[in-house]
Amino acid sequence: MSDVTGTQPLDAAGLARFVDHTLLKPEATPADVAALVEEGVRLGVYSVCVSPSMLPLDPATTRERGLLVATVCGFPSGKHPSDVKAFEAARSVRDGADEVDMVIDVGAAKAGAWDAVRDDVAAVRAAVPVDRVLKVIIESAALTDLSRRRLGAPCSRRGRRG
Repeated sequence: MSDVTGTQPLDAAGLARFVDHTLLKPEATPADVAALVEEGVRLGVYSVCVSPSMLPLDPATTRERGLLVATVCGFPSGKHPSDVKAFEAARSVRDGADEVDMVIDVGAAKAGAWDAVRDDVAAVRAAVPVDRVLKVIIESAALTDLSRRRLGAPCSRRGRRG
């Protein structure tokens, strides 16, 4: 396997830097999250991703050890109103999230309601500072090839710098 440029071999440690180590089970406990963090540090992953209710995480156990903190909004269904997703994202950032992974309303995408999808992403992007990562979860298995291509524009333009 090679790195993102295709020029250097990518070893296990290099690959781990692309991984969001995730624990989003509703029954997750603080002890489970602490174990996830320790495992994430040991594996050298990019981030740990936890439910917003598990934030904040102690920076001494995460950022100060090279591990970013990610969370989700609108998870798992994406059916939350955009203002609720935006509030959840803003609160997560206040609680220490470096990255927010939002779920779009897949039903809106399936129905071709592209303006609604764009507005949904824009609302969350406006709530997440540009120095933080916003990823958009599109549940691609539920969509047609055409829908996945159409989602590229509304999901990739939001919050670009320059």
